[in-house]
Amino acid sequence: MFRRHSGNPARAADALRLVSVSKVYGDGANAVTALDDVTLTLPAGSFTAVMGPSGSGKSTLLHCAAGLDQPTTGQVFIDDKEMTGDEAALTRFRRQRIGFVFQQFNLLPALTVLQNVTLPLKLSGRKLDHTHIRIVLEQVGLSDRLEHRPAELSGGEQQRVTIARALVTNPSMIFADEPTGALDTRNARSILTLLQEAVRDFGQTVVMVTHDPVAASHACSVLFLADGKFVGRLDNPTAEAVAERLTHLGDDIARQPVALGA
Repeated sequence: MFRRHSGNPARAADALRLVSVSKVYGDGANAVTALDDVTLTLPAGSFTAVMGPSGSGKSTLLHCAAGLDQPTTGQVFIDDKEMTGDEAALTRFRRQRIGFVFQQFNLLPALTVLQNVTLPLKLSGRKLDHTHIRIVLEQVGLSDRLEHRPAELSGGEQQRVTIARALVTNPSMIFADEPTGALDTRNARSILTLLQEAVRDFGQTVVMVTHDPVAASHACSVLFLADGKFVGRLDNPTAEAVAERLTHLGDDIARQPVALGA
């Protein structure tokens, strides 16, 4: 179980707000609307899964919310701070407030576990809090792997490194893009449990894009996207309820899309 770090700064009540966010690729006759006037509010300390068919806008939503892509229109706020500015400003914002967990791990092969985990702190010029680093590495089960390199680790261990790397900066938000997609069932369950514990014990806020109803069932709630719009929400999800809802997304698409709040 994670232990809350005593140096955590105060969080805003709403960890993430999207206000009328749209994303259009191309222009004229070739324009494609990936997100269509999306409004969303997520409270701090929540774990939200985002699901929908291929092309529904899931990855675009995550990229815009995480500052990896800029919306065509609309605003994104993290901890009540608007994400705006040039690429250098966005990079600083991400390093201060956002952690990432992706399917392909994105670890540097020449660096050890400890070096990969502490890299975001060094890039942002922040002082290393060795006590916090040790706690995070212990809680993700890597305290005996600190000098190993990614090639010497299993897939599950590599994903644990990415979670430790996301947690060590004490971010306001953690965005996870198919974090269990490359893992077997046992390792996937372990990673999802770590994300749950990050929310419960570290007070993090997690947004996870997934196609897997079992993975989504570990979240507090599931948001469903179709054609770039939110078409529904399911709280306290089970894998069966999520799978059932996915089969009826076509019916939901015909309904009026809704703005989703806390």
